[in-house]
Amino acid sequence: MNKTIKLLLFFLVLIGLTPGITAVLTPTASAYIPPQQTALDPRFGAIESFWAPAEAAELGVGWERILFYWNEIQPAGPGDWNTLHVHEEWLAEARANGRQVLGLLKNTPQWATDGQFASGVPRGLYLPVTDPGNLWANYVRRVAQYYGPLGVHNWIVWNEPDIAPNVYGHEFAGTTADYYQLVKVAYQVMKQVDPQAKIHIGGMTHWHDPGYLRRFLQVVVNDPEAADNNYFFDVLTYHIYFRPETIPGIVGNAFAVQQQVGISPFKEVWINETNARPSMDPQWPVQVQAFNIDLEQQAWYIPQAYALGFYAGANRIGFYKLVDINMNPGDESWGLIRPYDFSKRPAFYAYKNTIKYLAGFQYPLRREQSANHYLFSFTRPQGVTRVMWARTTAPVDLRVPALAASGILVDPVTGQETAVTPTGGFYNIHLNGQRCHNGECLMGGPPIFLVEAGVAPETIPTAPPPAVGTSAATATPNGSATPEASAAATITGTIRATTDAASLAATTAVTATATLTPTTKPTKTPRPTRTPSPTPTTTPTPTSTSTAIPPTNTPPATAVAALPPTAAPTPTAATVAGFIPASQASWWFLGAGLGLGVLLMGFTIWRRR
Repeated sequence: MNKTIKLLLFFLVLIGLTPGITAVLTPTASAYIPPQQTALDPRFGAIESFWAPAEAAELGVGWERILFYWNEIQPAGPGDWNTLHVHEEWLAEARANGRQVLGLLKNTPQWATDGQFASGVPRGLYLPVTDPGNLWANYVRRVAQYYGPLGVHNWIVWNEPDIAPNVYGHEFAGTTADYYQLVKVAYQVMKQVDPQAKIHIGGMTHWHDPGYLRRFLQVVVNDPEAADNNYFFDVLTYHIYFRPETIPGIVGNAFAVQQQVGISPFKEVWINETNARPSMDPQWPVQVQAFNIDLEQQAWYIPQAYALGFYAGANRIGFYKLVDINMNPGDESWGLIRPYDFSKRPAFYAYKNTIKYLAGFQYPLRREQSANHYLFSFTRPQGVTRVMWARTTAPVDLRVPALAASGILVDPVTGQETAVTPTGGFYNIHLNGQRCHNGECLMGGPPIFLVEAGVAPETIPTAPPPAVGTSAATATPNGSATPEASAAATITGTIRATTDAASLAATTAVTATATLTPTTKPTKTPRPTRTPSPTPTTTPTPTSTSTAIPPTNTPPATAVAALPPTAAPTPTAATVAGFIPASQASWWFLGAGLGLGVLLMGFTIWRRR
């Protein structure tokens, strides 16, 4: 075989192997694209996420709360320092996953009080913060020095201070003035040690004492040092349960009372506990006197509570809680994850999808409502997500204006996505009615997400907010409106905007109405025994029934923390500079090989001649 033929065969073989060689030698573009940096939305929390860090990461929660029991950290005296109560590994894992930690300071050790264990006023509380006799100041200082460098900068001072003595769940035995001093001392000491520290008022239940916040803030503003020192606190917090429609009234009251007593600018309002505990879980049945909730209802509660809460101006909202631990069968289990086998309840997936489709939302939020439905619009960098549900036992049919050529309907519980296209500029959406047990209709029916991509905010139909004072007042348990609720209706802000009545009437068709039935509060379950590791807080108190529609009120737009910009979409292979996609490289080698073969053949023939 002459050399010319050999060379030709060599290049033909080379051409045949080109795709395989290309696959081995040519790096794929995706291998050179840096991983997309996905910032967690810090507004979505899950309490005590450290018990299930992988599941917390799966959800995408941005913050958690951990209990710091004084009596466990310093059990025998001020010289004690038990760091095994809150493991440093928990804090390191949270930092590694971008999850912010809130510490809850509570439980006076017996050696530090002349009162009762856990609830007693700390000895020396009114001494200067530099006095060694101020035991609370000494403890808070050491906490700030040790845990600030570990990334804990948000501190809640005690828990549910509005529960009175001799009532189950009572946690602080001092007066309102004593509680303010507790907060003031913590603020002064924490800020001295850790300038990043934020002090949160202990989560209030509201319904145990609807007037507590007003009395507390009156004590605050009566302190001549308060106004020049940021009023000695940064955040108001609430625990709200079972009835999502009470959330706007309670959050609105928090801003209204601040306005009335003269606190300016408004303090942030966080809901750091919310849930509707499922008593009707076949795998974990619980006998309760009231507030019977099935697994689907717990899942439905989440999108409703978060939509209502964020619209009302809550800065952050935390689900209580991620998982229950150390529970006996028959105890009230609150978690997204069951206590005995870590199996996930439907609410886990509802929260996961709520975060997925709402994370990164921007203000203003927009709301439509009638007696029969709610619809909230969340504008995101990706587009618009609208959350809607029926408020009655009868189903509701909506004609929702289209903002894009098509969209998807998402079941937040299952995550199922269904493509939809508008007809005549509207989506026709059917909402199933609410579910009631034993006459209790605690929340709306199954929510639906309508997700449209690439929608510009200015295309969303809006109208100015309704005239000041037109909102209905929230009812108290006995049916009378609170002064705070009435005043809350006068708070104006830039966070929300609603559709006008004409637009609402034009786009909504309903089939029936229903009235919520008042119920009583359930009896609290006994508090778990304290152990060296964090244990649950007092079983949260559900909010009281209200048949009136709560007002929606909001703080100034500055109340909401800015979210880091959403990362740009990952580029495709064809758009990555400096690399040729594998399919293009194969054709390039083929052409080069044929051309070189022809040249060699021509050169050989020329030499022979």
